[in-house]
Amino acid sequence: MPDGEGSARNALRRELTAFLGAYEQANNSHDITRVLPFIADDATYWFSDGTYEGIGRIRAAIERTFATIHDEVYEVRDVEWPVLTPDAAVCRYRFAWTGIVGGAPRSGQGRGTNVIVRRDGAWVMLHEHLST
Repeated sequence: MPDGEGSARNALRRELTAFLGAYEQANNSHDITRVLPFIADDATYWFSDGTYEGIGRIRAAIERTFATIHDEVYEVRDVEWPVLTPDAAVCRYRFAWTGIVGGAPRSGQGRGTNVIVRRDGAWVMLHEHLST
């Protein structure tokens, strides 16, 4: 790979890693208005409890999680970028969370895959798949 191409790929990886980190921070704010700008209107999310298509259904699913898990801290780690282009990327990672559910401390972990696309000059999640 020519040096310029490697440099561009590294810059893209840094840009997308920053996007993913900002998405993680938005989720940890538990403020749905901070999370929604990261998600495409036509996104599909696959969670352990179901499939959610479109921003309205995804919003409702995330709000239920925020209402169920109090003081949640969500962490993304071991991120890999098997697909990395200027307009689309795929990442896979491990995640972990801790919080209070029904008054008792709880935690969990699993794996995630995201498809991220550039639309109107900004990155957005087109697909998220979390499994435990």
